[in-house]
Amino acid sequence: MNVGFALCGSFCTFQKVFPAMEAVASIHKVIPIFSDSVCTVSSRFGTPEEYRERTVEICGSEPLTTLEQVEPIGPKHLLDALIIAPCTGNTLAKLSCGIADTAVTMAAKSHLRNGGPVILAVSTNDGLAAAAENIGRLLARKHFFFVPFRQDDPEKKPTSLVAEFQKLPYTLEQALLGVQIQPVLL
Repeated sequence: MNVGFALCGSFCTFQKVFPAMEAVASIHKVIPIFSDSVCTVSSRFGTPEEYRERTVEICGSEPLTTLEQVEPIGPKHLLDALIIAPCTGNTLAKLSCGIADTAVTMAAKSHLRNGGPVILAVSTNDGLAAAAENIGRLLARKHFFFVPFRQDDPEKKPTSLVAEFQKLPYTLEQALLGVQIQPVLL
């Protein structure tokens, strides 16, 4: 199977995302996709060069980073599934509203034209605030599947949600069967 693996800019989760990517890559061919933030933002968690190097090491190929590179995903049936991990509040909002103006959201739109599963691993500080509505919309939509998530730090960040990234490979396998694993909210 060919699995797209799109990374968005919740850099603090990358230490958990890369092992999940490795687990998926041990079973499937993984085609990496980077958001603009992953391509350009250096943070205390790493640099774009480090993210690219680690991704190439895991996947064996350069990440797709432009609209032109990801648009053929649907017409050419390049993927069996698409993972977005971490999936930020910004990306959730765009997916919920059908906006395809980034490599990640265009990859999702292009892939969805074939009815394939899109697996979302949420990481957002406003998951129980502004992003909650978008999560609800996507939970109700066909072809979207969520990696189970929980509150990140209920006392210091009471609206923050983060996926249980170690559950990503199992979520993918079940999504390929059309099943949303439960419980979604831990």
